[in-house]
Order: sequence, then C-alpha cells, then structure tokens
Amino acid sequence: MRAHWVHVEHDFPAPPSVVFAHLAEHENLADVFQANVTRLRDGDTERNGVGSMRIVKIGPAPPVEETVTEFETDELIEYRVTNKGLLKDHVGIMKFSELPDGNTHLDYRIRLSSNVPGLAVVLKGVLTRGIEKSFSRLDRELAAG
Repeated sequence: MRAHWVHVEHDFPAPPSVVFAHLAEHENLADVFQANVTRLRDGDTERNGVGSMRIVKIGPAPPVEETVTEFETDELIEYRVTNKGLLKDHVGIMKFSELPDGNTHLDYRIRLSSNVPGLAVVLKGVLTRGIEKSFSRLDRELAAG
C-alpha cells in the first residue's frame, strides 16, 4: 500500500489570522472539499482544536471521520482519519505563514493510501483540483472583504 501526497501551496490576500480562522472552522471545509461536512464534537480546549471531530462525505464514497490532532492558532492544523474505511494512514497538514506583505502562504499536504488499488491516485487528482479551485474562490471572497 503506497502513500500518495496531495500538495497545494497557495497565497491568500488576507492575514494568517483570517485565513486560519476560516479554514479551521469545520463547516467551511465543505466548500474546500465539495463535500458534506458535519461536526461531531468540539475540541478539548478550543472549538476547532485538538480533539475536535468531523465527518466528511464526498459523493458516493463512505463517510470519513477526521480528528484534529495538532492545532497551533494561526500556524498549524493537523488532522487524521480516525475511522476504519477505505483510507489508511490518512493525515492532513495545513501550515500557515505570513508573507512580507502581511498576507498568508498556506502549505497544505494530505497523505493518502488505501487497500483499494488505484483509489489513492484517483483521490489525489480529485482533491488537488478541488482544493485549488476552492482556494481561488476563497481568494475572491477575502479580497471582497
């Protein structure tokens, strides 16, 4: 079972505090993944922080339960798939940094692997294109204020 990586880097026209707050909110990920996203529980000490959980349902695929495992305000969100399903060893890592102009650089990586032959490769392409499109839409929203 070979791991594949989605890797999207994007510069947003807003400060890290704004971009982080938007992408940390579980419900806003519905637009990023073109999926149904349902919050299962809030985090241990912060609403979207460590221990917070969500269900992500994309098309006809079985739902995926994700749990936030690392959370550093305005800097880092890491989450893992925590239910048994088609994905194995899945982890998402969002690293936020401030650009010299005060805007945000996001380095977003998702590790995918599956026991289903070819599934991770297909998901890699679908997720990469979907995330890039959603970030372009978010750019327009952030620029409009």
